[in-house]
Amino acid sequence: MKILYICHRIPYPPNKGDKIRSFNEVKYLAKDHDLFLAFLVDDPADTQHVDALREYCVDLAFAQIDPRAQKVKAASQVVAGKALSVPYFYSPKLQREIDAWASVQDFDAVVCFSGPMAEYVYRSSLWKKADRPRLIMDFCDVDSDKWGQYAQDAKFPMNLVYSLEQKRLLAYEAQVNRDFDHSVFVTDNEAQLFNNQVPDARNLTTVGNGVDFEFFNPGFRRGEACLAQDDESDHVDQGTARRAPTNLVFTGAMDYHANVDAVVWFCSDILPRITQAGIDAHFYIVGGRPAPAVQALAQNPRVTVTGFVEDIRPWYAKADLCVIPLRLARGVQNKVLEAMAMERPVVTTSKAAQGVGAKDLEHLWVADSAESIAATVIDLCRNPDTQRELGQAGRKFVVENFDWRRNMEKLEKLLS
Repeated sequence: MKILYICHRIPYPPNKGDKIRSFNEVKYLAKDHDLFLAFLVDDPADTQHVDALREYCVDLAFAQIDPRAQKVKAASQVVAGKALSVPYFYSPKLQREIDAWASVQDFDAVVCFSGPMAEYVYRSSLWKKADRPRLIMDFCDVDSDKWGQYAQDAKFPMNLVYSLEQKRLLAYEAQVNRDFDHSVFVTDNEAQLFNNQVPDARNLTTVGNGVDFEFFNPGFRRGEACLAQDDESDHVDQGTARRAPTNLVFTGAMDYHANVDAVVWFCSDILPRITQAGIDAHFYIVGGRPAPAVQALAQNPRVTVTGFVEDIRPWYAKADLCVIPLRLARGVQNKVLEAMAMERPVVTTSKAAQGVGAKDLEHLWVADSAESIAATVIDLCRNPDTQRELGQAGRKFVVENFDWRRNMEKLEKLLS
């Protein structure tokens, strides 16, 4: 088959949630099909990764966008009644590239990753063809509902902006669902949420995420160069008989609002409760582009903000516990899956755990309030046997339930 794949962000390197899913879709579909790949680049540093994607496709096209300029452009469309997300992710340059392909290629299917990317189909000759290709939308999560969560958390006037975006984006998502042949979601819960909000929704399919079990392997050993700055904390000080601190690790893109909220909350309301209980803990915030609020957390001597790291595995290997206190979360959290695959015991919230489907107290531990999260971490810190058993059970669960190949086969069947 000849497939056009359009995604809102360069699907490489697979180091954050949306890129992990889109890259694995690209990699799987490229094995047996002719793939034409179109995407946006919103960080100039990511242009260095474009060539790495050429091995997966017949041809690729991309357009660089400036997030600040796109926000201004999107804001200008508010009075026109459009969802901000649609013009934000729209590039005339990328549209021209897609139109050029459409004029000479007979695509059998088009896969769009993220709702606003449907705009490139609507504005192309593909939409006008009587025998147009099969159209698949991978919504992944219900993005409109995220804006609703932001509205509840924000103050005036941004709460009104976010609330309006939720309504308008949901209307756009509903239109896409009517026009496309299939709508894909990452979990049954996300599909049901969409169906609840769009009662006449049609052709909803769940295609789950996966984990690269060989890459995220508990047998991996931490790299000396990556963690050289923290070597002293990894050993017992023989002179003072001081034990190494308990390493608590959080990973993710640290300019993403939900992640910023999680680590700021943890440092202000949860970490003090843990240390006051006598736990010598150190919190590592691992991920690129830390927002100013995250950078400020490094002033605490018990907190390390790493910024971008080439390989996330040494930091999982370093963790005694992975703490994922997300108060704003949708779908499957890849950071949860990766930590479990590495046999790290995980403490997270019910929102972050919901999409994974693991059992509380068996595969991971779930808590939602600052008090209960702190108590859970303290309990696990004092019970290394429980830590080990939880990590092993988590790895087993992920291996049995999150196989990329099996999940991608479901996506491929939708194209036929």
